[in-house]
Amino acid sequence: MRLSTSFLALSGLTATALILSPSIRPLQAQQNIELGVYSGRHYNTDKELYREFERQNPGIKIKVLEAKDKVLLKRLESEGENSPADVLVLVDAARLVKASNAGLFRPSISPKLQRMVPANLRDPNGKWYALTRRARVPIVNPDIVDPASIKSYADLANPALKGKLCLRNRKSPYNQSLVADQIILRGEAATAKWIRGMAANVSQEFFPKDTPQVQAVGKGTCGVAVVNTYYVGRMLGGRKGEDNKALAEKVKVVFPNPTHVNVSGAGVTASSDNPEAALKLIEFLASPNSGKGYAAANFEYPVKGFGDNSILKSWGTFKADGVSIEQLGAKNKQAKELMKANGWK
Repeated sequence: MRLSTSFLALSGLTATALILSPSIRPLQAQQNIELGVYSGRHYNTDKELYREFERQNPGIKIKVLEAKDKVLLKRLESEGENSPADVLVLVDAARLVKASNAGLFRPSISPKLQRMVPANLRDPNGKWYALTRRARVPIVNPDIVDPASIKSYADLANPALKGKLCLRNRKSPYNQSLVADQIILRGEAATAKWIRGMAANVSQEFFPKDTPQVQAVGKGTCGVAVVNTYYVGRMLGGRKGEDNKALAEKVKVVFPNPTHVNVSGAGVTASSDNPEAALKLIEFLASPNSGKGYAAANFEYPVKGFGDNSILKSWGTFKADGVSIEQLGAKNKQAKELMKANGWK
């Protein structure tokens, strides 16, 4: 099967994937495999890791199609068994679980991945495995809000923050997963009350993205907002220009105790013609050395530990709340309904 022309080649060489069952022909005997990766991530450092995998595995060439998670899911569903994708990389718990429920992943049991990826960060049936962790936490402007006043997510509903809180809109899958997390930990009634309290503290339009929230907190337009930490990391790392770096330097990252964690993760597609090679790539990306690089590409955290990035180290460590990614995905629909019913616009 040949990959579609919309793929972005990572190598100048063109290879044709052999349509031979791995059960008939072992992986080590295969040559000239085109391994298709559909990825919701879009970082040059990811491509460098793919090239390293190619160097370590002669005969396997990787081609990547990058798009938003929703686009990739629709594409895989429409392509069905004819899809050229062997690996699907998604960047939110609900999307991983949705893909699993739609039958887009095949079970892939790997003792290596079971050792490397904690149980709560992988599908119990081996359909997908987390590759990075993403902490979604409050950020504050210390000139407006005392960072010490926010010790938990519940504190965001404190009336003392009225007019000082900014939130991204409820369409954000990251916010949906945060609400799902609170439903699991605190129950539906308490979470509904929490949402109403936060909505009462918001005095302006809900934001469409996280980066503008970081900018607003840095400028003092907002005293506190909730974002994925890597948005702050990108700005501090200079990826968004010097002006944005200066704004991010005015922001303090606050880790509630415990902290909500989301993931990016990957699985072997149900349509894959090269499932053994696909699983080998996922094992490579999740490995301790490669995994640190995969996380560092976007100022994220590896699945274990906190990495070596100096910016992330400057924020200190956090205690994850331990909620499983599968649970977050399962509660997504309930979370969206609760947000809509209680004023999260």
